[in-house]
Amino acid sequence: MATSQTQDAPASDPAPERSLLRRVVAASMAGTVVEWYDFFLYSTASALVFAKVLLPEMDNVYDGIIAAFVTYAVGFAARPLGGIVFGHIGDRLGRKYTLQLTIMLIGIATVLMGCLPTYNQIGVAAPVLLVLLRFVQGLALGGEWGGAVLLVGEHAPNDRRATWTAWPQAAVPVGNLLATLVLTVMSAVLTEEAFLSWGWRVAFWLSALVVVVGYWIRRSVSEAPIFEAARAEQAEEKHAGYGVVEVLRRYPRAVVTGMGLRFAENIMYYLVVAFSIVYLKEGLGMDTTQVLSLVAIAHVSHFVVILAVGRVMDGVGRKPVYLAGAILGGTWGFWAFPLLDTRDTGLILTAIIVGLVFHAMMYAGQPAIMAEMFPTRTRYSGVSISYQVTSIFAGSLAPILATTWLKTTGHWWPTAVYLLVAGLITAVAVVSLRETKGASLHALDAADAAERTGVAA
Repeated sequence: MATSQTQDAPASDPAPERSLLRRVVAASMAGTVVEWYDFFLYSTASALVFAKVLLPEMDNVYDGIIAAFVTYAVGFAARPLGGIVFGHIGDRLGRKYTLQLTIMLIGIATVLMGCLPTYNQIGVAAPVLLVLLRFVQGLALGGEWGGAVLLVGEHAPNDRRATWTAWPQAAVPVGNLLATLVLTVMSAVLTEEAFLSWGWRVAFWLSALVVVVGYWIRRSVSEAPIFEAARAEQAEEKHAGYGVVEVLRRYPRAVVTGMGLRFAENIMYYLVVAFSIVYLKEGLGMDTTQVLSLVAIAHVSHFVVILAVGRVMDGVGRKPVYLAGAILGGTWGFWAFPLLDTRDTGLILTAIIVGLVFHAMMYAGQPAIMAEMFPTRTRYSGVSISYQVTSIFAGSLAPILATTWLKTTGHWWPTAVYLLVAGLITAVAVVSLRETKGASLHALDAADAAERTGVAA
């Protein structure tokens, strides 16, 4: 039987102290910046370095990049497993403990990547070790996102949840920006021979410094009261389940809807920030430093827009903003690639920035929307599965497919059609979604308890 605390949940959840919420946001962002710095460092290095250093020589440049992106996809394949494992741990032991574990795992894997011998030195063992370390990276990241956004979302007030949870989302372009800047500086100050020999490794080794800082900050925060209440209830109510089996048994529609919301957003991001580098550098022959500089500027704008969209979603609602992002994002390829083809830096920058604006219209609200779809006892598992499983057949495949189509057709139009179809799929998921602006997480827990126990909330 549910406890009286759950049954008598207030209509309006109590607001936390603003100073506490800021500390929670700082802890979430500090680790998330590190995690995504490491993850996207691999993305950029896949397009620029790994095909030439850690993989066997291919017949042409596109085959090498495709092979590098395949190793990149291993991280995506590991993310659902990480979401299941760490989602289970997070729902059982807590968000804080889980986040400390994930940040250490991804930091160790990234530093070791920077130490890998080349293919010429150890042969096939080089890509094998790269894949193994990439798997560990993906495993840790699979558990990172859910914990980071929920740490904020479960502390945030109902009417400002999208505003506050947009901050850990905005940490993604910050991490990507740092990775891009480090590689940009190294490629600018070093000869190409020196960059490929040792310069790229420095970017991987630097993650050790920020990992220590992120871990230290995360030690200073506490769990949200709503999670502590749910954990106490689980201790009293032995049949109150948690984890992946429970969330799939009771909330399968929410999981499928969450995957639909994620589909176009995930594909679009990796086309804009990963494939665009390949298209500009290899397809159009532009300079590496110039391309990375444009992408770095775009990341700054992405950070600002994500925070702005979070505020808008708390004002007008989640659905209209998300739907606009899905529809507009679906059109990006048809006009953005012609702008890239001009080789004009202003037009290229416009295409990338506008693409990230459309992406932010979907991405900024994901933590709030998904947190409002699952009760506390299964929330970590629910949001992690919805978010991470989609990445296998969305973000991981997007740069591989786009590069393959570029190689076989010499044109961008298959990629544009691919993104359009993805946008339509996500638009359908948004239309089926119930508007949850201002939803009470306590009321959601009470409804879950009533359904589970048969006692009216």
